[in-house]
Amino acid sequence: MEKIKNNSSNQQSECNLESTRAGFVAVLGRPNAGKSSFLNAILGEKLALVSHKANATRKRMNLILMEGTTQIIFVDTPGIHIQEKLLNQYMLKEAMSAMSDCDILLFLAPVTDKIHYYEDFLKNAKKPHILLLTKIDSVSKETLLRVIQTYEKYQKNYQALIPVSIKDLRSLKRVVEIVANLMPFNPYYYDPEILSPNTTKEIAKEMIREAVFENLSDELPYESDVLITFYQEKSHLHYIKATIVVHKESQKGMVIGKEGATLKRIGQKARLKLESFTKQKIFLEIFVKVIPSWCKERENLKKMGYNFED
Repeated sequence: MEKIKNNSSNQQSECNLESTRAGFVAVLGRPNAGKSSFLNAILGEKLALVSHKANATRKRMNLILMEGTTQIIFVDTPGIHIQEKLLNQYMLKEAMSAMSDCDILLFLAPVTDKIHYYEDFLKNAKKPHILLLTKIDSVSKETLLRVIQTYEKYQKNYQALIPVSIKDLRSLKRVVEIVANLMPFNPYYYDPEILSPNTTKEIAKEMIREAVFENLSDELPYESDVLITFYQEKSHLHYIKATIVVHKESQKGMVIGKEGATLKRIGQKARLKLESFTKQKIFLEIFVKVIPSWCKERENLKKMGYNFED
């Protein structure tokens, strides 16, 4: 499967390896802290799944940004949270593994949050980190100043505290500049012309899952997932077969909807997302399958791509 191309105007394909920097940056925070929206804004591409529903992101995804001769590999992670469900345990494992594997940590704290989320993060943060106060466009300047002062008592712990908004390109540029300067001197880990080492098949799964989140209310999206069963790239056409997996027959009926209306709407939105991303025509077939307790049993989770092995 072809890798996703990086269209950054700053990329340099030929450079002296001794002068290049490259490293991994874990993007962390509580569920719905705005991690995926932040990454899409930084990259200028719609890759990370965005939903107003918490815990939409389930697996790590590597997203690459070239800043001059520096390669920054942002690692999108599930929200840091504690729940007893097996799938939630996997998601927490993904976030904690990223914290230990990456060179730098970015902790996103919505400006309206209580500080205890950051204090809990500090208990496990063993790598240098940058604190980002997100969604600052939702509060007054006076409120923002008070919040900054609250966090400043921990200034010995973070490398920088940066207020950011995805609507403010200057704040995002500052984040990129500071992160780039903190990257270790390394040869590139990936071809600088790609935007992600994840395949288009993996991205397609996330885009279809996003369409599910957008078109199904309440808890159903959390009890569903998507399997790509067939992906073929032909000239000017990508042919995709996908299956939405749910727990119960009643959920299958909800996904399909009256006379198939809901499933048709999910398919239309997913196809438009995929065509916008691939710049190709998409022929998309979506089916619905019931696998009882798919997210509660370890073997079923492995079949869905959630591997618990170290």
